Amino acid sequence: MADKLHRYECLSCGSGFETKAQLRGHLNNGHTDCKPGDDQQIDLTDPEYYLSRELSKLEFNRRVLAEATDERNPLLERLKFLAIFTRNMDEFFMKRVGGLEQQRAANITERSPDGRTPDQQWRDVLATAGPLLERQARAYHDHLRPALAEEGVTILDYEELSADRQATIDDYFESSILPTLTPLTMDSAKPFPHISNLSLSLGVLTQQSDESDPTFSRVKIPKNQPRLVQVGEESRYVPLEELVAANLSMLFPDIDIVEHAAFRVTRNAEVRRNEEIAEDLVQRAEEVIERRQFATVVRLEIAESMSSRMLDTLLSHLDVDQQAVFRLPGPLDFRDFDQLLDLDRPDLTVEEWTPQPHPRLSRSRHDSGGSMFSEIQRSDVLVHHPYHSFEGSVQRFLNEAADDPNVLAIKAAIYRTASDSKIVQRLIDAADNGKQVAVMVELKARFDEENNLEWAQRLEEEGIHVAYGTIGYKTHTKTMLVVREEADGVQLYSHVGTGNYHSETAKRYEDLGLFTADRDIGQDLVKLFNYFTGHSLHDEYRELLIAPGNMRERFIELIRREAAHARDGKEASIVAKVNRLEDPEIIEELYRAARAGVDIDLVVRDICRLRPGLAGVSDNITVRSIINRFLEHSRIYYFHDDGAERYYIGSADWMERNLDNRVEAVTPIHDPNIQQRLRHILDLSLADNDSSWELQADGNYSRRQPGDDEPVEAQAQLMREAQEPHST
Repeated sequence: MADKLHRYECLSCGSGFETKAQLRGHLNNGHTDCKPGDDQQIDLTDPEYYLSRELSKLEFNRRVLAEATDERNPLLERLKFLAIFTRNMDEFFMKRVGGLEQQRAANITERSPDGRTPDQQWRDVLATAGPLLERQARAYHDHLRPALAEEGVTILDYEELSADRQATIDDYFESSILPTLTPLTMDSAKPFPHISNLSLSLGVLTQQSDESDPTFSRVKIPKNQPRLVQVGEESRYVPLEELVAANLSMLFPDIDIVEHAAFRVTRNAEVRRNEEIAEDLVQRAEEVIERRQFATVVRLEIAESMSSRMLDTLLSHLDVDQQAVFRLPGPLDFRDFDQLLDLDRPDLTVEEWTPQPHPRLSRSRHDSGGSMFSEIQRSDVLVHHPYHSFEGSVQRFLNEAADDPNVLAIKAAIYRTASDSKIVQRLIDAADNGKQVAVMVELKARFDEENNLEWAQRLEEEGIHVAYGTIGYKTHTKTMLVVREEADGVQLYSHVGTGNYHSETAKRYEDLGLFTADRDIGQDLVKLFNYFTGHSLHDEYRELLIAPGNMRERFIELIRREAAHARDGKEASIVAKVNRLEDPEIIEELYRAARAGVDIDLVVRDICRLRPGLAGVSDNITVRSIINRFLEHSRIYYFHDDGAERYYIGSADWMERNLDNRVEAVTPIHDPNIQQRLRHILDLSLADNDSSWELQADGNYSRRQPGDDEPVEAQAQLMREAQEPHST
């Protein structure tokens, strides 16, 4: 480990300084070797060098939405992306817009790295989001709906049905839907009803006489009924909200229905309580779950037909800003439209992918009696999901550990897991089999608090030691440790990954995981798990990069080392594949490295604050983003290091929260064969010209095109390779 790293560095002589003023003093005191145009002549903290985090996230959602209109995708795959876009925007408003509104309410005026106050960010976000939501509606009405109809999958308005068809589904409504509905009316005896987060509702105005004022009622569209109601035996459907609207007279008999219109609210998910005043983290998680139900409204989506009279009623009782109202053509919520993905129409969807057995973990490929431990002892194993089977690798690792009489202890850190998790069940089985089991369950994993709380309580009921996260930090590591008694002593087997121990997301998220018997990595994990169950966080590790311990300092050291190689005239390059690049200090270091001559290629799935292609600052930096059938989720870091070539994988992105406010683990990769495989994955990602986009200096993305080159689609190539026999 190098000496203490300094924030500011003179590129000509290498002197380091704590503050910009110290650097300027150094230059003013006769350091004539510093040439014009060197780094100290440019203020790399200037907002002009940074993109907006929030607008960058919306640009990612724009790229997702583009998949819904891309005619190269099968129709039901396009419909899937329409649903994904809705989920992404919902989360964006709950988290990012919710956070901005809290800052506005607290009168915070501190500017982001791109120079915006929270109020400016909020206004810019709403101005950008509106056209995106309208584009989604147009994608459905102008492209997807008519194209599906041509293929025999028809989504109709209720009025488009024949009288006989209407009578048939009206009977279905009366027998199956009507009993589940509960109209809530606001009058002198009943207050305005609570509108739950992300629920789809019908607002209804009724009137008993010409002289009376209309009365407002809310009818919640039930989530436990199919959103698209099938008409007859054919693939013909009517949205449930239209069926409810057509039969409102059954809910409000003998009264005039003046108006009805759909609406949907989004509530703030940023409902945090000071951890220091909570009695414990369990209490805190329970309170977060409860408070979210009644959090402030950050977005109101309304049908374009809604009158100003009904809208005024909603605005006055929901306390939502007019700027956060989005008037859209229906339907308002596309999440449930992916029920059509279950149709038996292989001609309208992508070919189903089955994760393949890892060649080295296939029982027929080695003579170790089927033991993963023997295979890992032979050499490290890299698994790549969803190309490799989660059940045949991670799940099998735990299965063997739970049943092996020589295993003494199992330790695991769980950030998110499936609701019917086999991972958790096998940890319980391991404890029943006499192993010492310790589990770190993160109760602050947003939107998974309730699921994780239930699993944590179940584990404790089984007598397993459970740590509920740590005060001040989220635990985001993807790590597991198995302690095994062997002939030559106690051996440590480690798994360090980029993805959660979640069997379902492992089928849809692209992730990496390393299995290793490396003693130093195992001892580092021992330290880390002792922190989870104890209270002292180490800052010195033999191999692992741990946040908030040594990770930030180590990454900065690696970037600066590449810059030093470039200044010495040596080959220097950095390649990083991450989900997000947001940390200002890392971005500054990348800018300095690029100005020193380092070639930097970045594959960033969504948020990227760095501006590539700025003359004299980031000419040597490219930023690309891959959008395809699997969610790119792995993190890979490569540094050329004068031919020493250093590779890392792990849970951390280059974000301030990952480096400073979460417990993260990144492992070096030493095995030459695995290094070669990671290089191949990076090369494919950079070469992809079929499903990737390139970031421009102005913050916009342009879709890459093969042109005269051979088309390269990274995910398709990796699927083909997974089906071929090879050793990794």
